[in-house]
Amino acid sequence: MHRLPLVLVMLAQVCLAAEGKWTPQQVLELGPGWVKQQGFSLPLSKLWDEKKGGGLLANAVQLPGCSGSFVSADGLLITNHHCIVGILQEHSTPQANLVKEGFLAKTRDEEKPAKAYRIQVPRRFVDVTKEVLAAVPEGADDLTRFKAVEATQKALVAKCEARPGTRCTFAAFDGGLFFTLTEFEELSDVRLVYAPPEMVGNYGGETDNWSWPRHTGDFSLVRVYKDGKPYQPLYWFPVSTKGVKPGDAVAVLGYPGTSYRAWLADEMAERRELYFPRAKALSAEWLRIMQEEGAKSAEAAIATSDDLRSLLNRRKNAEGQLAGLARGRVLEKQKVAEEAVRSWALKRADQKAALDAYEGLAGLMTEKRATWERDFLLDAISWGPRTLSWPVTLVRRSTEAVKPDAEREPGYQQRDLARLKDRLERDQKRYSAPVDLRVAEAWVARVLELPVGQRSAAVEAMFGKHRGDGGVGRDAVRAQLQKAIAGSKVFDLAERVKMFDETPEQLKARKDPLLELGFALDAERRELKDRRDRWAGATLRLRPAWRRAVIAQAGKPVAPDANSTLRVTFGKVGGYSPRDGLTASAQTTLSGVIEKHQGEGDFDAPAKVREAHAAKKLGRWVDPALKDVPVDFLSDCDTTGGNSGSPTIDGSGRLVGVNFDRVWENVANDFGYNPAVARNVNADVRYLLWLLEEVEGAGELLRELSTPRAPSKP
Repeated sequence: MHRLPLVLVMLAQVCLAAEGKWTPQQVLELGPGWVKQQGFSLPLSKLWDEKKGGGLLANAVQLPGCSGSFVSADGLLITNHHCIVGILQEHSTPQANLVKEGFLAKTRDEEKPAKAYRIQVPRRFVDVTKEVLAAVPEGADDLTRFKAVEATQKALVAKCEARPGTRCTFAAFDGGLFFTLTEFEELSDVRLVYAPPEMVGNYGGETDNWSWPRHTGDFSLVRVYKDGKPYQPLYWFPVSTKGVKPGDAVAVLGYPGTSYRAWLADEMAERRELYFPRAKALSAEWLRIMQEEGAKSAEAAIATSDDLRSLLNRRKNAEGQLAGLARGRVLEKQKVAEEAVRSWALKRADQKAALDAYEGLAGLMTEKRATWERDFLLDAISWGPRTLSWPVTLVRRSTEAVKPDAEREPGYQQRDLARLKDRLERDQKRYSAPVDLRVAEAWVARVLELPVGQRSAAVEAMFGKHRGDGGVGRDAVRAQLQKAIAGSKVFDLAERVKMFDETPEQLKARKDPLLELGFALDAERRELKDRRDRWAGATLRLRPAWRRAVIAQAGKPVAPDANSTLRVTFGKVGGYSPRDGLTASAQTTLSGVIEKHQGEGDFDAPAKVREAHAAKKLGRWVDPALKDVPVDFLSDCDTTGGNSGSPTIDGSGRLVGVNFDRVWENVANDFGYNPAVARNVNADVRYLLWLLEEVEGAGELLRELSTPRAPSKP
């Protein structure tokens, strides 16, 4: 195990605020005194032992787009309800809609397998900075620099994955300040154990999303198997039956995706002025289509349930980011901070590289804006209509397959093919023809509306004739799409599986109109990738020089931006004041669930929950201070996307909750931490225990969660 560079963790032993998504190695550098100041009585070696390369922090495991943690010695794992909707969708029919009704396996034989759901358990973390930097030729231009780093990444990952059952990930920190390799044990036998009804797991729906107070039981349980037997994890969290109260120390562990605190104000401005407004508008349009078609057809409602939830989240996140950036004057504060660093650097002869880097990063942003609108819509293909994303994926797969594996684009190497094929097969359950046609039409219309300098040659060739003085002829676009779809085999699962292994020549020989469009769009996406590779090479050259100056000028510990690597953030349970004259308490209760019940829409609590409450079947899960069953709680831990499903533990290392959201005032936390409103939302594990005991009668499962047993030995 290599330690991460000390440049990221100054030796000042100060009691920090909750700001910071720290790597395990940084926690070691901060030391046992600092950890104790955060309210943790556990010895630091229990959290992380560098010699063993593990500890309780390694019980944060990586799921597809989420985090999770083991809560029993027999492979039982807890995460968010919204992180396993795809599994519910996989087993749902109009007659038995598990997304809506929920699911409980009363015995292990009843657990439902997930066809394509992988759990990654961390084994070791290695600092590979020296290897990466040594691979960059002296005097390399930006594209050469990027390609050298990418080639080293592939080589390191390939060597790491030579061990069977292993998945390895490479990560750059703050644009290239240092690099790490994480080795995971990959487990693919995952079975659904418990998911509450939708109106528990997503109670409040879009109305309450990104807000407080929340009354959502956003949790679920799956069991992980290995060689046909329940997986025996090295670490697992005992579940706390006592829970938390305001002022208690907690920590959230997981794999936060992306944050932007290392960006310049000019770079943040692109998010504010372009990305978030466009993401909001596009999501809103596609959501309207899905909701309209879902209201007409139960099949469409099931097929779009996962996409619908993702788009709802994307849209509201964009709204919250825009509101938070304005309310917190984030860009203005970032500009002031940058000027302070520049003033500091101007007084030091050894900081010329930092000043040049600052100007270089600002110049890159100007170049990116020139084609931004088209680039955004080309990106949106990957989270948009399968009429476009399936052909583009098949084409890229075929064109990459003819290259040596080491030269293929990440995502299309041999190591990626099983996942890619699984997704193309699994997505059949997510496909609704009426929905997809309308979403594809909406995408084409937006591309046709781009200014002359940013138009897509592929779209112009097929649909340009439908643009007139009165705008885009939507009916004509739809008719042409219908014709192309009717003449395509892409939507036939068996044919699509065959296409996955075909060469570019074989795909072209099919004369399939959607594949032909896929080749044309892929050419434009490749050109975009080439430009982004060069920009990434420039960032690798520039960002580290600027960040070194930022850290040196700060003179205190600075946590790197989130990048889907294992992090821990420490905080305390507590309420906040969202705006003048209002104070929000830190906890919500079962009575609040009942109070919100309307019998329809986002607030339709299941009858069995209401009946248990009415009968005062609260059992042993009543919080003495609240005099009620706790449902959710707030803390000031520093979280972001990817932390969904992250375990929230107390100072003794017991699971007290599962992170699932942030408050509305904290959505722009990705750009800057504001302790006054930085609150993450956690589902209280006692609500889960109450449901299992008093509502579901799941005694055996409850005993597994609450019976202490020694974890397996390494």
